Amino acid sequence: MSERLSVGDAAPEFTLPDADGKEVSLSDLRGRNVIVYFYPAAMTPGCTKQACDFRDSLDSLAAAGYAVLGISPDKPAKLQKFREHDGVTFPLLSDPDKEVLSAYGAFGEKTMYGKKVTGVIRSTFVVDGEGKIAVAQYNVKATGHVAKLRRDLGL
Repeated sequence: MSERLSVGDAAPEFTLPDADGKEVSLSDLRGRNVIVYFYPAAMTPGCTKQACDFRDSLDSLAAAGYAVLGISPDKPAKLQKFREHDGVTFPLLSDPDKEVLSAYGAFGEKTMYGKKVTGVIRSTFVVDGEGKIAVAQYNVKATGHVAKLRRDLGL
């Protein structure tokens, strides 16, 4: 199981391809607050609901100074279909080797339908402008999570 991150920790740096294969680095967004969320699989009901909630909140999050990045183990081609099918307007990044997922503690043992399995742990982080973890939330629910995050951020 990967080590979990806490508020104040340095956010693990990453560079991953987006849905178009273009590399996106966390360091490119230094100076801004960045919401980095990890989800199990594009085009599944819970992940679609969560992505659409972020999409629908994007204008107000951006107005408050937040960028959003979604990360899953999906390949760029699947992310491209997901983006186009659901009108996702923020970068979806591909981490098929699960290195970034693991660095953030978002991959490991979890309970699903009463069974212990190894997989993506739905998690959300806010990285501040200096690259430090400002919010670390593990095992979040797909439905209602964005609204709760907005409340936690005072938006």
